[in-house]
Amino acid sequence: MVRFKRRWLGLAVATGSLAFAAGASAQSKELVFGFQCDRTGPTATVGTALCPGYHDYIGLVNSKGGVEGFKIRVIEVDNEYKVPPAIEAHERFKKEGAVLEGLYGTPQTAALNKKLEEDKILGTSPGFGTAAAADGKRYPYTFPIAASYWSQAGAAVEFAKEKMGGLKGKKIAYLFYDNPAGKEPLAILEDLAKSEGFEMRTFAVPAPGVEMGSQITDIVQRFRPDFVIAHLFGRAPSVSIKELKGKGFPLSKVVAFVWGSAEADIIAAGGMGVAEGYNTIQFAGVGKDFQVLKDIEAMYKAQGKASPKEMDSTVYYNRGVMTAALHVEAVRNAIKAKGGAAPTSEDVKKGMESVKGVTLGGLLPPMELTPEDHEGGGWCQIWTVKGGKLVMTKDWFQGYRPVIQKHLAAEASKS
Repeated sequence: MVRFKRRWLGLAVATGSLAFAAGASAQSKELVFGFQCDRTGPTATVGTALCPGYHDYIGLVNSKGGVEGFKIRVIEVDNEYKVPPAIEAHERFKKEGAVLEGLYGTPQTAALNKKLEEDKILGTSPGFGTAAAADGKRYPYTFPIAASYWSQAGAAVEFAKEKMGGLKGKKIAYLFYDNPAGKEPLAILEDLAKSEGFEMRTFAVPAPGVEMGSQITDIVQRFRPDFVIAHLFGRAPSVSIKELKGKGFPLSKVVAFVWGSAEADIIAAGGMGVAEGYNTIQFAGVGKDFQVLKDIEAMYKAQGKASPKEMDSTVYYNRGVMTAALHVEAVRNAIKAKGGAAPTSEDVKKGMESVKGVTLGGLLPPMELTPEDHEGGGWCQIWTVKGGKLVMTKDWFQGYRPVIQKHLAAEASKS
């Protein structure tokens, strides 16, 4: 049975203090958002910071009167990073009349792609899920809305090329979580290995990813690569940092995909000092120097409350804010297109396909979503651990975009 975490801040956003108790007439104009999370499963280190960020942004919007006069009620379900609860959550959201759905997890997204289309409810999978879903014509109701695993792979290889001054004759190790998410980038990496002339060798880490001593030994002592691309999540990223560091591999020659790139991962590995030089891919801004975060802090202060501790985990918290902001913008576009009337999920889908120029002062990349491109261009940043903190070392860029588009076209030709 789907378990609703009613004690969490998420549901309070819609019904309690964060909504600032608007009048009954305003409350009658309400839109429902469905939102999946993992707060208790193997990727809880992500969900317990990302999901509060989502709710806090919605709370901020509600505190200012909602979206074009409509308050937002968020229904959150903890899917525990499991597929059956994710499917049950989708059915619950549908019954509740949700106009959109925030997905969580690559296996879960794969299981729901067809259901979203059948039920005509858009679902977002920022930075995970099916990379081919960037093609809005083939996946009309799935929206990656952030750099997919294909785009992250392109960004990682481009960064490695810059760091090494070229790729021809080099050796790159791909250390990945052995599940569908970890395998998703392989097609791009294999293509680039051929075209750029580098040798790539893969090293799979079985779930739950807390034992990888043999893989790291193979990488460092046998393969001896010039660079390591890591695609791990849950507790695995911190283990990889400790293992690579312990075996003498320079972390400046490592770049991690987006789910191995948070403060929590670095702290669990032993802190910023241990992780000095570690490079991370990001699809949302890092740190607290954004006006929207200051606005959320001010909202809590106005309530006589301290800012939530989750805000300190800025990588994941900020991604929750980003997802919420794009959800709100899609709804805003839909309401405006209907002259102020309540939108259907189909209207919100069209609203999401009209998102452009929403950056929240640099927290979001310069993306543009269209009926053809549900990813928004695959923009990435690189942040590096330097002097005890994460520092941006490469601003928004797109890695090997023509290669990504070639693979999208090839996938489309199969349908």
